Amino acid sequence: MRYLGIEDILNKYPNEISGGQKQRTSAARALITEPSIVFADEPTGALDSKSATALLTNLESINRERGATIMMVTHDAVAASFCSRVLFLKDGQIYTELYRGDKTRQAFFQDILNTQSVLGGDGYDIN
Repeated sequence: MRYLGIEDILNKYPNEISGGQKQRTSAARALITEPSIVFADEPTGALDSKSATALLTNLESINRERGATIMMVTHDAVAASFCSRVLFLKDGQIYTELYRGDKTRQAFFQDILNTQSVLGGDGYDIN
């Protein structure tokens, strides 16, 4: 799991590593067995942008090259832009969904931001 940047912590105890290193170690444990499905709850939450991009790129390639399903929960539009399909939830229900298709990641990111802006606001309906 060299791409996650954790090879230098091999001989350290958990109390000797940072939160981001712990999160990257957790991701490595989940991916090492090449699973057919990965459940990821805010997988980039404690990572710096370089580590987050490395993890998301690898999840994307695991999906594309190995056919593994990645089920990720995130509030981060950048993380969501690595996906091929994004479901938006509002009040516990599926509000809408987006498919990336042939779009670039940047174009899909913009679509995600546009959808989030529609979902935004204070959460109260004005009648």
